[in-house]
Amino acid sequence: MDEIASYTEQIDLIPATEAHGCPLSAEPEQWRSDFSASMSYTDYLSLQTVLSAQHPLSPEHNEMLFIVQHQTTELWLKLVLHELTATLQTVSQGDLPSALRTLARVVRILEQLVSAWDVLATMTPFEYATIRPYLAHASGFQSHQYRRLEFVLGNKNPQLLRLYRNQPEIHQQIRTTLEAPSLYDEVIALLARNGFPVGPERLVRDWSQPTEYDNTVEDSWLEVYRKPHVHGGFYSMAETLVDLEDTLRQWRFRHLTTVERVIGLKGGTGGTEGVPYLRRMLDVTLFPELWHVRTNL
Repeated sequence: MDEIASYTEQIDLIPATEAHGCPLSAEPEQWRSDFSASMSYTDYLSLQTVLSAQHPLSPEHNEMLFIVQHQTTELWLKLVLHELTATLQTVSQGDLPSALRTLARVVRILEQLVSAWDVLATMTPFEYATIRPYLAHASGFQSHQYRRLEFVLGNKNPQLLRLYRNQPEIHQQIRTTLEAPSLYDEVIALLARNGFPVGPERLVRDWSQPTEYDNTVEDSWLEVYRKPHVHGGFYSMAETLVDLEDTLRQWRFRHLTTVERVIGLKGGTGGTEGVPYLRRMLDVTLFPELWHVRTNL
């Protein structure tokens, strides 16, 4: 106690003109309050715009959770698409190290999205029922960013373009993604350029159709997996793609279980099926040869 008292007395003797090593007349940089001539944290992140973008339509407390959950998901999806666009470019250029770095980041982002369902799952069936009438026809099924993500990863369906026919700019973005090679298509093309036995029919096809199993692609991956010390870059790419699909499957499963615990088997908003549709999505395989090759190793 005497030591504490002595220390307190020493503090009291510090001249009033100094604080944290700075004269009181000179405001420390981190304490600056006047940003009229420079950019602040709030300015850089456009926080006034971001934090004023939540507009609950109901008087219910829990609607804010629902809005923030979906807005943050869309922000993460924006980053995922940003990273996947870079990955497509580096794969087409044959730059596997750069592609692997961005793909690893995508996996970590998807892990964030998986854990986010734990927050929404705190909403009870009654709490959701009180805000559901205010959602009208709005549905996550309409998310154009999620649709682009599915198309970039090869789960393509031309019929879904109809959802966006009244949004010309978005419609064109999704159409462009639909008609372009997927990430997996680009990886397979890179395999072929490096001498792997990919059949020519797999390299020239209708890119707007979903990925289908091809035995020549599996033969190529089989060679990679049997000689990882020789084909290290492709081996790492194969395992990272499996990580990516594994994490996306977890996201889909958590989506399913959260919806089921909140609304049961009722149909979703916007005329969607709800749980039955989400169950079917669990059977989607994005990179079929990478899963099937394990049987033959």
